[in-house]
Amino acid sequence: MRRVFAILPLLTILLSCAVRAVAQQPAPRTDNTIADRHDVINDKEHHYIGKVEFESGDSKLYADDVWFYVDQNRAVATGNVVFRQGTNQISADRADFDTKTRLGTFYNASGFATAQPQRRAAVPGGPALPPRTGEDTIVYFFGETVEKIGPKTYKIISGGFTTCVQPTPRWDLHAGTIVLKIDNYTFLKNAVMNVKGVPLFYLPILYYPTKKEDRATGFLLPTYGSSTLRGQQLHNAFFWAINRSQDATITHDWYSKTGQGAGTEYRYDFGGGSIGNLRAHLDQQTTTDLTTVKSYQLNGSANQLLPWKMRAVARVDYFSNITTNQAFYTNIYDASSSRRNFGGNVVGAWGSYSMTGTMDHNEYFSSQTTSTVSGSLPRVTLARNERPLPHTPLYVSVSGEYANILSIARTETDERNQGLTRIDFSPQVRFPFKKWQWFTANSTASWSDTYYTRSLDPTTIDPATNQPPIIDADLNRRFFTLQTQLTGPVFNRIWDTPGNGYAEKFKHTIEPFVNVMRTSLINNYAQIIKTGNDFTIGGNTQFTYGIANRFYAKRKAAAGGPAAQAREILTVELRQTHYSDKSAALYDPQCATCNGAGVASNFGPVALSVRAQPTNELSASANAEFDSKYGTLRRIGATGTYSFNTQVQSSLGWTKNRTLDPNIQQFTETDQSINGSSTVRTRDNKYGAIYSFTYDIFHSTMIQQRMSGFYNAQCCGIAFEYQTFHYVTNSITPIAADHRFFMSFTLAGLGNFSPFSGALSGVPR
Repeated sequence: MRRVFAILPLLTILLSCAVRAVAQQPAPRTDNTIADRHDVINDKEHHYIGKVEFESGDSKLYADDVWFYVDQNRAVATGNVVFRQGTNQISADRADFDTKTRLGTFYNASGFATAQPQRRAAVPGGPALPPRTGEDTIVYFFGETVEKIGPKTYKIISGGFTTCVQPTPRWDLHAGTIVLKIDNYTFLKNAVMNVKGVPLFYLPILYYPTKKEDRATGFLLPTYGSSTLRGQQLHNAFFWAINRSQDATITHDWYSKTGQGAGTEYRYDFGGGSIGNLRAHLDQQTTTDLTTVKSYQLNGSANQLLPWKMRAVARVDYFSNITTNQAFYTNIYDASSSRRNFGGNVVGAWGSYSMTGTMDHNEYFSSQTTSTVSGSLPRVTLARNERPLPHTPLYVSVSGEYANILSIARTETDERNQGLTRIDFSPQVRFPFKKWQWFTANSTASWSDTYYTRSLDPTTIDPATNQPPIIDADLNRRFFTLQTQLTGPVFNRIWDTPGNGYAEKFKHTIEPFVNVMRTSLINNYAQIIKTGNDFTIGGNTQFTYGIANRFYAKRKAAAGGPAAQAREILTVELRQTHYSDKSAALYDPQCATCNGAGVASNFGPVALSVRAQPTNELSASANAEFDSKYGTLRRIGATGTYSFNTQVQSSLGWTKNRTLDPNIQQFTETDQSINGSSTVRTRDNKYGAIYSFTYDIFHSTMIQQRMSGFYNAQCCGIAFEYQTFHYVTNSITPIAADHRFFMSFTLAGLGNFSPFSGALSGVPR
């Protein structure tokens, strides 16, 4: 959340009206002035005594005693001076005004103003979100003097403000001097934040603009943190509301042990689907040997509508140093990431023709100094979408692709470039058979012709890599594929259950299926540099067979709701693939564990998948792959989620993987972990807690635990987060264990933010 100081701009408007109410009286009048007694001393001095009341428009000024000095253009009000405008009020012991310059001063002043709840947008230009429950709209302020020193400039001496109604406010902000310039800026000197009367922090100077817009520019409340690795932390930010469709946040991070950091985030939403954000952060750390290490992180995405029915999408998730990157983030996904990437694509469609242009750069780290680069720079695909062939039951499509393939293996001392240029042409003919509802067949014949600018020399072996060397000799790969997908016969059974409390009708569907695919022989397979879909094994016939069970329930609707609707509540699918060439089992894209290092076998693993969603609140899924040759599980995993309105959200997941050990020809466990998260909050979002964890069962190590809590009161709130993080011994960057703590305050009308490291993200404030 980013929102800034809506209190002081409203206060300046109230003060402006108060001064104007008196200053607009060029001379004493009796038609809008009421008093117990009016003494005319002379034509230059008029004295109103007793329950004096001036009225100007919707504004009123009350006092016990008012003197008008006509020749001095001056008015002085004393005794219980009160100015009211609507629900806003200022009280003072004395007020002194210049009726000509419209400048003046309230002495020993205090008051309150009604601030409308600020409307916030999740993204620039987006719809306004409703104010949070419990956020008060009354602003209380005070000062020894409140002086109008210019047309739109005010000065408060020894004053402050709060939004709390308690006798001892939960918080208030004092300052020696506050200078407010309407629609321009606010400047505070010697500002002190007090919580329950106890000074919390001091700022010698504080400057921020005061604008009329809902999303105002200004400084955000700082976030405090501490870490075993980085020490005490202070995160500050400045929010810039560029316009209705754009904003930017600039941050500064201070660490007592390691140094400093700075970052910025830019967001825009121009409408029509043109939306994007970019976040950049720079870290400057001092290590234990006093070496300064600089690193940066870039994260962002953009979606832009272009002319001629085209759209562009871009993304970046990049870091300069994997060690500092993994120590920077608080969420487990980013902290354990070993990949950096950037890219984008442009898509256009014109009738039956389409075009896609892609740039994709991915780098995977296997250690701090060893990585592999993959992707394409660029890749352009042209396609004529599937269209029926006149006077036949056939459908025809064709596609062509040009790609500059990236494939680089990097070590600390060497770099091996296996990149090449590839041009591919592939027509396809499809024949669907749908005459019977209980049995369908979908047959496809396709041809592929691929040109490569580089190839392998299979006659020799490079001793440095123990692989065939790459030579600058082009080649063509040609093969055809025949494929048929058969589903059925489909068996159905329906049960009417009018007295059942869950559903009035159930349905069970059994769908056996067989997919047959034949790939012609590829004579020069050994010469092809393998990237992407180049692992296709020629001369192979494969059969994928299985059965799917689907269960449906026609649930009764709530009273007054829509008619009962059928929904799929459970799906259980079992499948396996047979290959005529057993090496094809190493590269089947439908197999999660067939990654080139599995088992060369005529039979692939038996795959089981289960999905269940009996209600809108509850869902679960499980999948497993069982190796038919060695009789053991390769992989098994399960996840479950539960959501009850916005008050409870929980999830739990478990995975276990086994990898073939070639030395003993057995599958051995390589990793097993469990993770979960839960969020609980009250309906009014006043109290809440968040807990998440990731436990490495294989190493018996709690990788991370994250506990967050928040309390939002009438005028303020507090949020905190505690996290333990332990990098396991086989991590790419085995950083020492870390303990992290973050805390931030929320004050009604004042903005805050989450540090770019992800701390306190998802915690309502």
